[in-house]
Amino acid sequence: MSVNQPMTLKLTTTYYLEGKFYIAYCAELGVTSQGSNLEEAEKNLREAIELYLEDAPQEELARYTEHPLIRTLDFNLA
Repeated sequence: MSVNQPMTLKLTTTYYLEGKFYIAYCAELGVTSQGSNLEEAEKNLREAIELYLEDAPQEELARYTEHPLIRTLDFNLA
């Protein structure tokens, strides 16, 4: 993929309710944001990711053009 060729990234996001705020996290990039509701948290995360991507090398981002395999692990705690 050439450096200047446009690409669409497939990023996963996770949301957690922490107190009164939703925490939004993008694991692939390590970017986190928050909002008072899910919509605001996602909007703020999108803005944070856009800022991150401004300086990120496209060569490193190419691995995020395919859908990742996501699995959930359950743990029983005594």
